[in-house]
Amino acid sequence: MSNLGSYFAADGALAQFVPGYRVRAQQLEMAQMIAETIARNHILIAEAGTGTGKTFAYLVPALLAGGKVILSTGTKTQQDQLFNRDIPIVRAALKVPVKVALLKGRANYVCHYHLRRTLQEEHASLEDRKYLKLIERYTGFSRSGDKGGLSEVPENSTIWQQVTSTRENCLGSECSNYKECFVMKARKQALSADVVVVNHHLFFADVMLRDEGLSELLPACNTVIFDEAHQLPETASLFFGESVSTRQLLELAHEVETEGLLCAKDFVALPEAASAMEKAARDLRLTIEGENTRLSLSAVIQNPEFREALDELLERLIVLTSMLEGQAERSEGLENCFQRAREIVASITRWGSQADVEGFVHWIETFSYVLQLNVTPLSIAEVFNKQLSISSRAWIFTSATLSVSGDFSHYSSEMGLNPELSTVRSVCWESPFDFANQALLYVPTGLPEPAHHDYTENVVKAAFPVLKASHGRAFFLCTSLRAMQQVYTRLLELFEREQLDYPLLVQGQGSRSNMLEHFRNMGNAVLIGSQSFWEGVDVRGEALSLVVIDKLPFAPPDDPVLSARIEKINKEGRNAFMEYQLPRAIINLKQGVGRLIRDEVDRGVLMICDPRLITKSYGKRIWQSLPPMKRTRDLTEVQQFFLLNNEIVEAG
Repeated sequence: MSNLGSYFAADGALAQFVPGYRVRAQQLEMAQMIAETIARNHILIAEAGTGTGKTFAYLVPALLAGGKVILSTGTKTQQDQLFNRDIPIVRAALKVPVKVALLKGRANYVCHYHLRRTLQEEHASLEDRKYLKLIERYTGFSRSGDKGGLSEVPENSTIWQQVTSTRENCLGSECSNYKECFVMKARKQALSADVVVVNHHLFFADVMLRDEGLSELLPACNTVIFDEAHQLPETASLFFGESVSTRQLLELAHEVETEGLLCAKDFVALPEAASAMEKAARDLRLTIEGENTRLSLSAVIQNPEFREALDELLERLIVLTSMLEGQAERSEGLENCFQRAREIVASITRWGSQADVEGFVHWIETFSYVLQLNVTPLSIAEVFNKQLSISSRAWIFTSATLSVSGDFSHYSSEMGLNPELSTVRSVCWESPFDFANQALLYVPTGLPEPAHHDYTENVVKAAFPVLKASHGRAFFLCTSLRAMQQVYTRLLELFEREQLDYPLLVQGQGSRSNMLEHFRNMGNAVLIGSQSFWEGVDVRGEALSLVVIDKLPFAPPDDPVLSARIEKINKEGRNAFMEYQLPRAIINLKQGVGRLIRDEVDRGVLMICDPRLITKSYGKRIWQSLPPMKRTRDLTEVQQFFLLNNEIVEAG
């Protein structure tokens, strides 16, 4: 690809198809290195700062190289953006006849079998009946069956669980609707495509479960590109372990009752056994108070209420499994329920009967209505490295946040990428934005350590004059849901007292996309968010001129997976804080910081409230990993920045 530069030139192919296209030296360099990586079947870890244009930097060489490409993104939203916008633009600019397919997990496609069965049920609510009619009509004309194409039914509606399939309840080739199955159609299209767009969850679900259609694609694939690759260690951990949730048990109970009514009406003991198991699953959830709680096996097993509830659930599940075995031959659905019940019994037994086996941690997690039993590997490096060595192909990992001050050793170690091999390269391209003039980093004085009981109250007091100076137009990013609610409550009081008319938005008031739309349209809002708003959020222009971060995003040390990893690293005579906790916090912080400056004309202030950035010896390592902004501890300088910024906007 010696003429690659011509595509990125000011008068090149991309300039003709991309509105407002700008030549970026970093983008061309990145594209050239990706082209070389693909040609040699090597591995590239590529950090590209905000504004580099990494999407086009990997799409152009990938589409020009020919061969089969799997492109994996962080979210389904990014998948849709790549498939519907970015790839069509690049394909048209390059004039290459590349066939592209979009492949999502099976839960995203309407299942004809489960839709038909749900329509036959008589106890659906009025709202569910309305949604079912819309889904039925949509299924009649949709070519993809992708639930994302039916916006009239909310994405979080519980009806979707009843009209889509899971790995467990799919009947496969035994299904009467197999020939018209949307999942199978999507997989066939993917098999014949040159470029297949997936997401990280789908990729790893298939690598481990061989269930999402990629296992047939990988052998023929020449190149795998991971965008937002910083998410991979966490995502891979989910799938390289094992988990069982009470939601799965409730779904199983529901399906047993439905299948029993359809195919085993004469066996009244079956729905009764399903109902008893469902109650036991709900009772287990009630033994752990609160939500977003994470506890190790050794901690939770000391709770006699939990232990008794788990034993009761297992007993009820074994009874149900035994009944299903005797009825399985009466329908494919009952056979499927029997197999699932048997697998879940085995999983729960494994979880509860073992102390942490070497290399794995057993723990629980609670959500609003769900409790999940997890077995998670302490490291994914060895398992993932096996994937890399199965056959020769190019692997590209790219994100704006992979390194710590240009050092990739933390990421390489987590992913099992040996930087000493000649086939592995790590490169960092700085953002083309002028951070020294576009942004200011402010660390206020006088704040207590984050462990102080009034820390969040002090953070709000310090941030309030900055919010007044910025006229709202801010993201207030918190490291916990509790802090987020405290910040919201306190700011609400202060805004009312001072009669400030900046709208206050808080995570949870609506979907992320709706909240962002409101934020942009209002122009002077303050959006308070937790993890959901730290990454994957793009607000350009004056609507976002301030990002406040309450404290450095260290993961809580009592998290069972983190504490087990820390213990393992320290036992090996290494320093877990410097090697693992600090790099993770820096990478997370860089994601939050990345919300502020999104293009060449953006200007704004980054306020990090945590005094450890200044007082601790590791603080220097943190701010050296951030974009090269001017730094200050003087509130007056911040207020002057906003005054000047307002003059620039008015003059513009």
